[in-house]
Amino acid sequence: MQTPQFLLDLLQLLLDLAVPAAFCTLAAAGVSLRHEGGINFHVNGRAGKWILWTIVLLTLPQLLSWVAAQGINIPSASGSVGTSWLASMETVFKNFVNQIVVAKLVPILAAYFVLKATLDGASGENPLGSIVAALFLMSLSATMQLFQGWNSGSQYAMTDMLASLWNYIAGQILPGAAGLACVGAVINLVRHRPWSRLVFVAISFLSVSGLLSLFRAMAA
Repeated sequence: MQTPQFLLDLLQLLLDLAVPAAFCTLAAAGVSLRHEGGINFHVNGRAGKWILWTIVLLTLPQLLSWVAAQGINIPSASGSVGTSWLASMETVFKNFVNQIVVAKLVPILAAYFVLKATLDGASGENPLGSIVAALFLMSLSATMQLFQGWNSGSQYAMTDMLASLWNYIAGQILPGAAGLACVGAVINLVRHRPWSRLVFVAISFLSVSGLLSLFRAMAA
């Protein structure tokens, strides 16, 4: 039996809205990052969940192709939404995300976190959490482009993107964090404050990939 055109248009609508929805989930990840402290990534935390949903949305067509390869019949998308009111809904949602969420709301949230960092510092609290969240939100578009560049287009695009994210964190972010930890250790040493923990943190950041390889070899 032929799939009704309305269902095909609805499937195409969901696929077309996946990338705008991914922008929203990535922005939610930035806000949740401040809730988790900004520098402490919680396992099963809200920021991690939102990032995972972002990756799922960006690789939704590849996930559907993997499901179809398992023998489950999935109607192929028509390429464009033929139903007029569904097409108007798609246009409105895309414009809302691009013109309001990304262009207006996200910069305002980043400015709020900059203000929060200033207030945290004035009250004697650590402002780093708010600074990290603000930087994440201000680089939202660049982060989305980075994620999309990691899409391999294969049936395993979701896991490939997660692997690319891990490699980026281990190869780009952690060395920079190790340098900051060394700077913090020097400052604490000059101020006669505890500094050995920061040195240990820097060494751990630089050896994360090696430790992972060691654990894999031990588990083999």
